[in-house]
Amino acid sequence: MYDPLEAERPRFSAYPPAIKLIITSCVLVFFLQGLFPGALEPLLALWPLGTPPVVATPYGAVAVPQFYPWQLLTYSLLHGGLAHIFFNLFALWMFGAQVENIWGSQRFLIYYVVCVMGAGLVQLLVVSLSVAQGQPPVPTVGASGGVFGVLLAFAWMFPEARIMLLIPPIPIKAKVFVPLYAALELFFGVTGTQSGVAHFAHLGGLVFGLLLIQYWRGRLWWKPERRFYW
Repeated sequence: MYDPLEAERPRFSAYPPAIKLIITSCVLVFFLQGLFPGALEPLLALWPLGTPPVVATPYGAVAVPQFYPWQLLTYSLLHGGLAHIFFNLFALWMFGAQVENIWGSQRFLIYYVVCVMGAGLVQLLVVSLSVAQGQPPVPTVGASGGVFGVLLAFAWMFPEARIMLLIPPIPIKAKVFVPLYAALELFFGVTGTQSGVAHFAHLGGLVFGLLLIQYWRGRLWWKPERRFYW
């Protein structure tokens, strides 16, 4: 028998479509990275602005990868190792599946892409300034910026949910965890304590995610046609 109330009830999935698409894409690209070492990074990783196209070395002139606009998105598909991709995609699934089930796949995918590109813009500014000061150009890879944005959305929607930390192994509420994590990322980024980690990209994902949520809620100067509530 048809039940209209049952038809209107949201259907929850452990692996909703957008999460499945992102995870599948990252795994496929990671497989290609292993199959063709060093072939994808020059075009798909996020490279700083202002990098000289050719660098002189004792062995002759060497071409240096350059920045291209699509890298603001494609860098999130690349990863630096098995642990890197595992923890990123595990966190994306753990926090993102619940958000997508409530928002819907289209809105979730838009949000994730905005967070990825916002994180890329912030990281691009930081690494480009470093290159301008004489530092060697270092590419950025990984989905962490998008994942941090998803973590913010999860904490916004489920502030009382408890997240179990690994070190120390204690539960902490999401509404406390995210601000603390953001403060640590800012500290590490400013002090350079954990080199090799794109701390400012993580912060960029959080900031752009927050801006998009506030825009959807009609809390910015640029109002949407319809406000979005959850």
